[in-house]
Amino acid sequence: MPQSTDKDLWVNWDDYHRLIEKLALTVHESGWKFDQIVCLARGGVRVGDVLSRIWDVPLGILATSSYREAAGTQQGELDIAQFITITRGSLGGRVLLVDDMVDTGMTYDRVRKHLISQFPAITELRTAVLWFKSHSTVVPDYYVDKLTTNPWIHQPFEDYDSLRPAQLDAWVRRGQG
Repeated sequence: MPQSTDKDLWVNWDDYHRLIEKLALTVHESGWKFDQIVCLARGGVRVGDVLSRIWDVPLGILATSSYREAAGTQQGELDIAQFITITRGSLGGRVLLVDDMVDTGMTYDRVRKHLISQFPAITELRTAVLWFKSHSTVVPDYYVDKLTTNPWIHQPFEDYDSLRPAQLDAWVRRGQG
């Protein structure tokens, strides 16, 4: 794995899972009780899944997309899905909104407004992320690392972004050596 710099943060699977556990501990130590979790797909799905398992609360998934330009390295127009998929009931009460990071803050700001307007049964909404970039216009309620140099974060699952079905056989065999 390459060395992290001010411009690039490289994260392996062990570090990634450790960050999720630290985020869970941060939320727990705050004493705030929530009824449901909504994660933003795709980056927040793994984080939301682990947190919903630890707290044994319903997990909602809201698909959003803005990093489509320049092979996913440049933020474009934000798309927010019309519906939320949730495992039990409908969205309401105290909700923890989870993602992997807050970069510019644009997504979090728009999604927060969207959830409050579309789901009036929400009584309180707080946010939790692994990484919070200092150039963000919003500050999440809970985060693990504040990144003062605003690096590009290379997450371990990004290897799958360039993997295609025709390459699976070689991909699987490479891990067996």
